[in-house]
Order: sequence, then structure tokens, then C-alpha cells
Amino acid sequence: MEGRRGTNLPRIADFNQAVILDAVRHAPDGLSRVELAELTGLSAQAVSNITRRLLDRELITEAGTLVPAGRGKPRTLLRLHPTGSFAIGVHVDPTVTTVALLDLVGDVVASVRTLPASATSPSELVAAITDAAAGLVTSTGVDARRVLGMGIAAPGPLDPGTGVVLEPPLLPRWTNVGLRELLHEASGYPVVLHKDAAAAALAELWRGSATGLADFVFLYLGTGLGAGLVIGGELLGGSTNNAGEIGHMVVDADGPRCRCGQRGCVGPACMPRTLVREAAEAGLLPRPAPDAGDREIDGLFTAMCRLPAARPILERSAARLARGAATIANLLDVRAVAFGGPIWDRISEVYLPILRDTLLTTTEARHVHPVAALGSSLGPDVGAIGAGCLVLEHSFSTRPSTLLLGPREDQPATRWTVTM
Repeated sequence: MEGRRGTNLPRIADFNQAVILDAVRHAPDGLSRVELAELTGLSAQAVSNITRRLLDRELITEAGTLVPAGRGKPRTLLRLHPTGSFAIGVHVDPTVTTVALLDLVGDVVASVRTLPASATSPSELVAAITDAAAGLVTSTGVDARRVLGMGIAAPGPLDPGTGVVLEPPLLPRWTNVGLRELLHEASGYPVVLHKDAAAAALAELWRGSATGLADFVFLYLGTGLGAGLVIGGELLGGSTNNAGEIGHMVVDADGPRCRCGQRGCVGPACMPRTLVREAAEAGLLPRPAPDAGDREIDGLFTAMCRLPAARPILERSAARLARGAATIANLLDVRAVAFGGPIWDRISEVYLPILRDTLLTTTEARHVHPVAALGSSLGPDVGAIGAGCLVLEHSFSTRPSTLLLGPREDQPATRWTVTM
């Protein structure tokens, strides 16, 4: 049997402390020690000892009192201490690279954008990311010793065991790049690497529109299309953490030609490059050169989204995406599909009504429960926020997927520590 893959991120708490932290994280209004004992099954003495240690380390804070109805003494509420620890999240995208500093509850303290991956080499981008991260820590006055690590959200496919970006189809210069090791060596931080769509799904689970949902799909719309799958409150990674590559699902036999040779793949059906080409063929935009860069295409796409005459092109794209979303919802029996990513804010007004109608009227589960279509509340930086949440998730979550005992037996161990 294949062993679980490891991570080089240190954990900030043992299991029982992680149980307490996770319970407090899921209660934004706070929990008393009595409530924590009831929720976790730990003894009152154990809860008292653990919370005292967490208070001393400034990972939780006392935040007001709860006065029980009737008799009983007031109880002190405990919440996560936002500035107790921090995480750096990095989203590597063909059109822009975003670096964000998150606090312990997952809120963005500060963020900055730097070089696009499609227009720079891996070594140049690593240097830019490292400089941007250092600049954020310095400008915000955060103690670098409180930064738990750096999370990277990158286009797949990836090898998470070795931290290598393999052959992302939209980044031809990024074949077999050991991004995790490069960024660790350059920044000194422990680093965790995951696919951008999966990281974005985690951001929605932690701080976005899907908070409180145990089962949903996040469809990430950017230069390309990917899916992040959350089942039972956990990211569904697949055997190599590359689950969610849905771009070649055929949704329209008469749709645009895909590089794979098929027609009507859902990925190209909602890619800015495809839609810009359709708008140019309709005489609505200047025709871009065949070798036009992603940033040029992104600018044309923005212009296209503002043209009333381009609305039928967007509506046709939304209908194709909706068919794909319904198929995935049927396959996994989820209660919601969330949509977001760098281009979402430009298209949501057209897409969301179509997506909602299709999911409510065509999914097989509609006779049992509705399937909601949710727009992301985290904006275009959802990938960077998710990357930072990867660090927080690995650092103190009790989820089985993060309680990793070591690397696969066929992978060398990589262990680093940070001073807390």
C-alpha cells in the first residue's frame, strides 16, 4: 500500500492542541472552556492546561464573557489570536503572480502582485516572490519568527511529494521545476505546494462563500480551468493530489476545437483566449497575433467583457460551463458549486444566472436537495489566499490529510524546522 506523502511544514501544536485550535477556529464568536470540553471530549483539566499553553503562545486570546441563562457563573470566551501567527500565500499564474500575507484566521494583512509566470523564467520568478514576501513582512511590521511558512498555488500537474511543477500546459518554460525547494532555499521558509484550483477551494472553505459547507466543488476560472473538490470538509486530492483536471470534459460537440483534438472541451470553452478569438471573428475586437502573450489576451478579454455585443459569446460559454458543472455535481453529489478566480469578477454578472438555473433544474440530486451556484467572495486573489490557508491547514488542522507522519517510502524525507 502506498504511504501518505509528507510535508516539510512544522506543526504548531500536538494533536490535542490542534483539536482545540480547530474547534476555536470554527467558532468565530468564541467558545468557553466548558464548551470546548463538551465539543472535544477532553477533560476540563486537559482543556484548561491546553488553553493556558495556547494563551501563553498567543495563538488564542480571551475575548469577552458568556453569561449563561439562569444560574451559573460567566464563562470566558476564547478565539484565535489573529496576530499569533502568519502565513505567506503565493499564487503563480501565467498572467500575474500574487503574494499575500495572511494572519492566523486567514484574513489578508497585505498583498502585492509581481511578475507573471508566462513572461519570466522560474529562477527570476523565485527571486521576485522572495523579495515580495520579505517586503510584505517588513512593511507590515510582522515578526518573521511568527511566519509559519509559505504556501504555493501553481498550475498542475504537480508532484507534491517532491514539490515539482511538471508540465503545466500554459507555461511551456516550466517543465520539471522544483519550485518548492527553490523557494525554500531562497526564502528560508518551510514551503508547501498545491494546485491552484485546490488551494482556491480551501480558501473558500476557510474564509469564502463555501464556509460551513462540507461538500462542494470550486471551479477556478483564470487563464485555464480547474476544479477543487471538497468532500466531507477535506480537499479530495486523488492518488497524487492532481484531482480536478476537468478541462477536457466534452460539453458541446459543436464547440471550439481543443488542442487535444476534440471539439467542445469545457476548458477552452471558457478560456479568455478562446473567447477573445470568437469576439475577433465576430468583428468585435482586433484579431490578436497567434503568439499573443497571456497579458495581451487578458487586456483584450477585459475590453470584450465591457461590450454589450459580446454578451451572446459569454452566454454561450456560460452554458457550456454550466453543463460541465452539472456533470461534476452529479458525479460527486455535492450541495454547491462555487465559481471564482482571476476572471470571475468580469464575467459573473452574465455567468451566474445561467449557472444557477442549470444546476437547479438539471442535476439529478435536485429531487433530494438543491445544488447551489455560488460566486466567490474572495476576489481575484483567491488562489493566493488559498495558498496561505494551505500553510494554516497543515500547521494546526486535525484533518486526516494533514496529520502526515512522513513521506512516501519511495521519496526522500525533507525536514525543516522554524523557530516559534
